[in-house]
Amino acid sequence: MDSPHLRVAVTSNSLLQVDANFAAARQVVFYDVARDASAFVDVIHFSRAGRKGPGGGLGRAGGGCIMDDMENDDGSGRDPLVERVEALKGCSVLFTLGLSDLAAVRIHNLRVFPVKSEQTRAIDDVITALQRLMRGVPPLWLRRVMRDADGNRLELDEQEI
Repeated sequence: MDSPHLRVAVTSNSLLQVDANFAAARQVVFYDVARDASAFVDVIHFSRAGRKGPGGGLGRAGGGCIMDDMENDDGSGRDPLVERVEALKGCSVLFTLGLSDLAAVRIHNLRVFPVKSEQTRAIDDVITALQRLMRGVPPLWLRRVMRDADGNRLELDEQEI
């Protein structure tokens, strides 16, 4: 993007809505969002065994505990949060339905701002609401995560408000 923007990550099972908890999401969808434009960037698919190629997004039928994805059935010692958190590198904001304290700390260490939604929302609605915040006087948390055209964080004193 040629203007100040945000790289946004959305946890989704459907690819259309913010409808999954961070640890249980089948996909993380990425967008670049500016005041007047947005663009789809990428999607990363996850399975219980880790990343996988293109595929479903149907979610878990019948619900279930999100901690099921945290189990380590193979005894390898693999931390399932590592690759989910690593996927967020370069992002500014994460929109999700839920987030454990451990995941929140790891995401915060990447300087990604997590936003938890109380209900399922369409990704388009989330982006529109974010753009509305960006057009006015953005709240401090939003100004802190803005990026320039090269993807580098803007310092607060470099921003035009």
